[in-house]
Amino acid sequence: MLDPISDMLTRIRNAQMSGHNEVVIPASKLKWAVAKILENKKFVESAIKKKADKFDVIKIVLKYKNISNTQKMPAISGIKRVSRQGQRIYLKKDKIRKVKNGFGIAIISTSKGLLTGEEAYQKKIGGEYICEVW
Repeated sequence: MLDPISDMLTRIRNAQMSGHNEVVIPASKLKWAVAKILENKKFVESAIKKKADKFDVIKIVLKYKNISNTQKMPAISGIKRVSRQGQRIYLKKDKIRKVKNGFGIAIISTSKGLLTGEEAYQKKIGGEYICEVW
Protein backbone atom coordinates (compact mmCIF):
# COMPACT_ATOMS: atom_id res chain seq x y z
CA MET A 1 0.00 0.00 0.00
CA LEU A 2 1.65 3.18 -1.20
CA ASP A 3 -0.86 5.79 -0.05
CA PRO A 4 -2.68 5.02 3.22
CA ILE A 5 -5.01 8.05 3.01
CA SER A 6 -6.21 7.01 -0.46
CA ASP A 7 -6.79 3.52 0.92
CA MET A 8 -8.85 4.95 3.81
CA LEU A 9 -10.98 7.11 1.50
CA THR A 10 -11.51 4.18 -0.89
CA ARG A 11 -12.58 1.90 1.96
CA ILE A 12 -15.14 4.49 3.12
CA ARG A 13 -16.41 5.03 -0.44
CA ASN A 14 -16.72 1.28 -1.13
CA ALA A 15 -18.41 0.55 2.21
CA GLN A 16 -21.03 3.22 1.58
CA MET A 17 -21.66 2.02 -1.97
CA SER A 18 -22.20 -1.50 -0.58
CA GLY A 19 -24.50 -0.26 2.19
CA HIS A 20 -22.33 -1.36 5.12
CA ASN A 21 -22.95 0.18 8.53
CA GLU A 22 -19.29 0.45 9.51
CA VAL A 23 -15.78 0.19 8.12
CA VAL A 24 -12.56 -0.79 9.92
CA ILE A 25 -9.28 0.86 8.92
CA PRO A 26 -5.72 0.35 10.22
CA ALA A 27 -4.93 3.27 12.52
CA SER A 28 -2.43 6.10 12.18
CA LYS A 29 -2.37 9.64 13.57
CA LEU A 30 -3.23 11.18 10.19
CA LYS A 31 -6.11 8.78 9.52
CA TRP A 32 -7.44 9.38 13.03
CA ALA A 33 -7.37 13.16 12.47
CA VAL A 34 -9.24 12.77 9.14
CA ALA A 35 -11.83 10.49 10.80
CA LYS A 36 -12.40 12.98 13.65
CA ILE A 37 -12.94 15.82 11.14
CA LEU A 38 -15.49 13.68 9.28
CA GLU A 39 -17.21 12.98 12.60
CA ASN A 40 -17.21 16.64 13.69
CA LYS A 41 -18.66 17.77 10.36
CA LYS A 42 -21.41 15.09 10.59
CA PHE A 43 -20.33 13.07 7.53
CA VAL A 44 -20.04 9.91 9.68
CA GLU A 45 -21.83 8.85 12.89
CA SER A 46 -18.72 8.12 14.93
CA ALA A 47 -15.05 7.27 14.76
CA ILE A 48 -13.62 5.02 17.47
CA LYS A 49 -10.02 3.90 17.96
CA LYS A 50 -9.79 0.27 19.10
CA LYS A 51 -7.08 -2.23 19.92
CA ALA A 52 -7.32 -5.29 17.65
CA ASP A 53 -4.78 -8.10 18.08
CA LYS A 54 -1.39 -6.43 17.56
CA PHE A 55 -2.42 -3.20 15.84
CA ASP A 56 -4.78 -0.32 16.53
CA VAL A 57 -7.72 0.11 14.17
CA ILE A 58 -10.22 2.88 13.55
CA LYS A 59 -13.86 1.82 13.42
CA ILE A 60 -15.96 4.33 11.47
CA VAL A 61 -19.74 4.04 11.76
CA LEU A 62 -21.20 5.34 8.52
CA LYS A 63 -24.14 7.72 8.33
CA TYR A 64 -27.13 7.33 6.03
CA LYS A 65 -30.24 9.40 5.30
CA ASN A 66 -33.49 7.46 4.95
CA ILE A 67 -35.25 8.15 1.65
CA SER A 68 -38.01 5.59 2.26
CA ASN A 69 -38.54 2.49 4.37
CA THR A 70 -36.33 0.41 2.09
CA GLN A 71 -33.90 2.94 0.64
CA LYS A 72 -31.12 4.88 2.30
CA MET A 73 -28.70 7.43 0.88
CA PRO A 74 -25.13 7.86 2.17
CA ALA A 75 -24.28 11.13 3.92
CA ILE A 76 -21.06 11.28 1.87
CA SER A 77 -22.01 11.62 -1.79
CA GLY A 78 -18.41 12.10 -2.91
CA ILE A 79 -14.92 11.83 -1.48
CA LYS A 80 -11.81 12.65 -3.49
CA ARG A 81 -8.08 12.57 -2.79
CA VAL A 82 -6.42 15.72 -4.14
CA SER A 83 -2.76 15.67 -3.09
CA ARG A 84 -1.26 12.33 -4.01
CA GLN A 85 2.09 10.71 -3.39
CA GLY A 86 3.29 11.43 -6.92
CA GLN A 87 1.93 14.97 -7.04
CA ARG A 88 1.64 16.95 -3.83
CA ILE A 89 -0.72 19.93 -3.96
CA TYR A 90 -0.01 22.86 -1.64
CA LEU A 91 -2.25 25.89 -1.20
CA LYS A 92 -1.43 29.35 0.05
CA LYS A 93 -3.83 30.94 2.51
CA ASP A 94 -5.53 33.09 -0.15
CA LYS A 95 -6.03 30.18 -2.62
CA ILE A 96 -8.29 28.12 -0.32
CA ARG A 97 -11.76 27.87 -1.88
CA LYS A 98 -15.13 26.41 -0.96
CA VAL A 99 -15.99 22.85 -1.99
CA LYS A 100 -19.33 22.45 -3.83
CA ASN A 101 -20.40 26.02 -2.91
CA GLY A 102 -20.04 25.35 0.81
CA PHE A 103 -21.85 21.98 0.87
CA GLY A 104 -18.57 20.08 1.16
CA ILE A 105 -15.33 20.42 3.08
CA ALA A 106 -11.67 20.47 2.16
CA ILE A 107 -9.18 18.84 4.54
CA ILE A 108 -5.83 20.60 4.67
CA SER A 109 -2.68 19.54 6.52
CA THR A 110 -1.21 22.69 8.08
CA SER A 111 1.49 23.54 10.58
CA LYS A 112 -1.31 23.67 13.21
CA GLY A 113 -2.49 20.14 12.38
CA LEU A 114 -5.28 18.92 10.12
CA LEU A 115 -7.92 21.59 9.53
CA THR A 116 -10.92 22.03 7.29
CA GLY A 117 -10.54 24.53 4.45
CA GLU A 118 -12.81 26.99 6.25
CA GLU A 119 -10.78 26.83 9.48
CA ALA A 120 -7.48 27.21 7.59
CA TYR A 121 -8.88 30.22 5.69
CA GLN A 122 -10.03 31.88 8.93
CA LYS A 123 -6.67 31.27 10.61
CA LYS A 124 -4.87 32.42 7.42
CA ILE A 125 -2.79 29.24 7.17
CA GLY A 126 -1.91 27.35 3.99
CA GLY A 127 -0.82 23.75 3.66
CA GLU A 128 -1.12 20.48 1.79
CA TYR A 129 -4.55 19.88 0.24
CA ILE A 130 -5.36 16.35 1.43
CA CYS A 131 -8.91 15.66 0.19
CA GLU A 132 -12.41 16.95 -0.53
CA VAL A 133 -15.62 15.52 0.95
CA TRP A 134 -19.15 16.43 -0.10
